[in-house]
Amino acid sequence: MSRTKDDRPRPGDRIAPRKPAKVQFAATMLQLEAFVVVFAALALYGLRDSPYERGPLVIESMPAMWTVTGVLFVVLIVLSRLVGKPGGFLAGSVVQVPVLALGLLLPMMFLVAGIFVILWVVALRLGGRIDAERAAYDAENPDTAPNA
Repeated sequence: MSRTKDDRPRPGDRIAPRKPAKVQFAATMLQLEAFVVVFAALALYGLRDSPYERGPLVIESMPAMWTVTGVLFVVLIVLSRLVGKPGGFLAGSVVQVPVLALGLLLPMMFLVAGIFVILWVVALRLGGRIDAERAAYDAENPDTAPNA
């Protein structure tokens, strides 16, 4: 059956499966955190000669600082792609610790990373709730449910 762009799906029409909301939310949070890590690295670079606004842990070597933040950036981006795989949500939760630990280098990161940890928990809970509601709706309306 052909349908126009404005028509709703009809019984028997093939509907592409949706990506789970929990996966979308979690991946988005990890990607946003990756960019926050880059901005923290830039702030650390800008404060390299300043005795102010530095944390209790100081990395004097700029290549070491760029390596630490660069590795954390890559890990966050890779995990954002793997979050839907088995163990992905656990790995995303574990990587929140090093992001928070950047507060030892730049104290403001305790606040920023803390907000992102809260957003991570909200993303997991809200995404799970949306997926459960979608599954319940699809069970009640099998003629419009996406085909797996």
